[in-house]
Amino acid sequence: MKKTRIVVTGMGIVSPLGCGVDQVWPRLLDGQSGIGLNDRFDVSELPVKIAGLVPSIDDDSDAGFSLDEIMPLKEQKKLGLFTRYAMAASHEALTQANWWPEDEQDQAATATIIASGIGGLPTIMEAQKTLDTKGYKRISPFTVPAFLGNLAAGNVSIKYGFKGPLGSPVTACAAGIQAIGDGMRMIRSGEASVAIVGGAEACIDPLAIAGFNALKALSTRNDAPTEASRPFDQHRDGFVMGEGAGMLVIESLEHALARGAEPLVEITGYGTSADAYHITSGPPDGSGAARSVKAALAMAEMTVSDINYINAHATSTPVGDNAEVATLRSLWGKEVGRVAISSTKSATGHLLGAAGGIESIFTAMAVMNDHLPPTLNLTEQDETMADLDLVPNHSRAATVQHALCNGFGFGGVNASLILSKYVSEA
Repeated sequence: MKKTRIVVTGMGIVSPLGCGVDQVWPRLLDGQSGIGLNDRFDVSELPVKIAGLVPSIDDDSDAGFSLDEIMPLKEQKKLGLFTRYAMAASHEALTQANWWPEDEQDQAATATIIASGIGGLPTIMEAQKTLDTKGYKRISPFTVPAFLGNLAAGNVSIKYGFKGPLGSPVTACAAGIQAIGDGMRMIRSGEASVAIVGGAEACIDPLAIAGFNALKALSTRNDAPTEASRPFDQHRDGFVMGEGAGMLVIESLEHALARGAEPLVEITGYGTSADAYHITSGPPDGSGAARSVKAALAMAEMTVSDINYINAHATSTPVGDNAEVATLRSLWGKEVGRVAISSTKSATGHLLGAAGGIESIFTAMAVMNDHLPPTLNLTEQDETMADLDLVPNHSRAATVQHALCNGFGFGGVNASLILSKYVSEA
């Protein structure tokens, strides 16, 4: 049976580098960093004082975050911050795809799959403060709908009338890629013709920072925020927490062409697996993640030699980066030095459940533009990785026919996506 081809027709980003794909992509290639001192709340008593915060429109007039053109302020206040980010990124993606279904058939054929690793943690924490200081009568009726992890998907579905399947993977840092994979499967199974997919996260909160710090997972390079996220570097000391959303409109090629939409890239492979090893760390040999990559390659009917670029999960933790490199070595063998590998988390920090969404978009842009985003702050490449092409510090032009994007999360979950140049059948 002929396999349904799946294409991306729209993309939208809210990130620490700014909002809007056309605004963020040049900043990424230019080596800009979205990481700075955390001024959202008092960090004086916390050991980690840096974060990748989404800039406001007041701080960044060209690419700052604002929902004012999409919904009134009164409605915005009812939403958790991660949902607001999802709404903005979804609107951008839907605008590019020009997908605004009005009849029942098209609405029912549209799935909404938006992942979040944690959901509305800041809403929960603020509500707890209110409960403790003012009592239960002062809790807003919008508290629960604001913090539930599936409400980003729910609110996007409600706003645009999408009546097809609705879901929200909550699989830690693999969730964004799993959302894309879930949407892809739904289209291939006939459950949907179009899907808005990706991830949203906004959990930069004292509890989250204290919790990840207790795991010794966060960088404490507070005196040099833009240099703190340094995947693959010999002196990396942990990841930097980021926030935002990355959303894509995906659909069957047949559906896209029938309505006159422009295919941007094709999703050719997807795979997911479990380590069944440890709650926070993958096996040192990277075997669990390797199964995920192998599954994606098998779906795409490719071998490792077909991949030109890898947007690595690489968060800037010593253990995690080593395990991912072990994964790649086990698959590419002696040829691993010939494939370009970079980590865009060096510029954005780690967006947890939203990471796969924005990194899939960065990977798509690399494919579309034949340009590789850099790994920032790679001043002293880990001595065990000296043979790898990690695109240090500067972007570069390169032909990218097929690219791999990885996402790995706590609980031992792995997800891999392959994006390819769109080639017409004609």
